[in-house]
Amino acid sequence: MYAVIATGGKQYRVEVGDTLDVEKLDPSDDGTVELRPVLLVGDDGAVTAGRDALGKASVKASVIDQRRDRKITVFKYKNKTGYRRKAGHRQARTRIRVDEITA
Repeated sequence: MYAVIATGGKQYRVEVGDTLDVEKLDPSDDGTVELRPVLLVGDDGAVTAGRDALGKASVKASVIDQRRDRKITVFKYKNKTGYRRKAGHRQARTRIRVDEITA
């Protein structure tokens, strides 16, 4: 069984046991998160999609690690004017392991 979830403005195809890095999530006290909305669920060739069919579907995952990603450099430049700006940031990430898919 697999599911397609949306989190952090991106879509991920996940199965039970998968480990992935997503945009920062705030876990509950027991270290788990519930990922919704579920966009699609597939099981042995049968695919279920749509808001009505997957209204109560969810993916439960446990948080392994909270960390920051590598540094991104942002450089702005305009020709012939001497305008240059250099900035950067490190995006906060959460590493999760998918424990359960309910549909």
